[in-house]
Amino acid sequence: MSTSPDVTQPSVLKWGLSVAASAGLTGMLCCVAPMVLFMFGIMGGTYAISFADFFYQADGSPGAGAWILRGLAVIVGLVGVWQYRRQQEQCSIDPKRQQTNLVLLILLITVLGVGFFLSFEALSSWYFDAYIVPAQQQELGLDGVNEPG
Repeated sequence: MSTSPDVTQPSVLKWGLSVAASAGLTGMLCCVAPMVLFMFGIMGGTYAISFADFFYQADGSPGAGAWILRGLAVIVGLVGVWQYRRQQEQCSIDPKRQQTNLVLLILLITVLGVGFFLSFEALSSWYFDAYIVPAQQQELGLDGVNEPG
């Protein structure tokens, strides 16, 4: 009977997808979180926009909060690579294969992480324009319905 734990080689694709999605979501948490909360009716349009505005400057460029989230996204990616490497070293596979897997993982996390980030950014921008901004204008009475005519 063996008492050693069964250690298997982690899947580069599964690991890379999960870390990349986590990093992309972390980088866009400023917009995705209020979007999801608005979808479920937990937050109104005015509050969702003010939450997102906290992370951006008046001209729409990223503010300090957005850069902090992007920095955290990079840290999530680096921690994912570090954990993969640690788990990979527990397996008895060829060192050359370990190095190849690590390079593939870094490329996968970088490309997919940026892709997830940009996708979340495009989705949240569209959702804000289509649903949250009209709700905010209605909440503030700026939708033209309450204007004297």
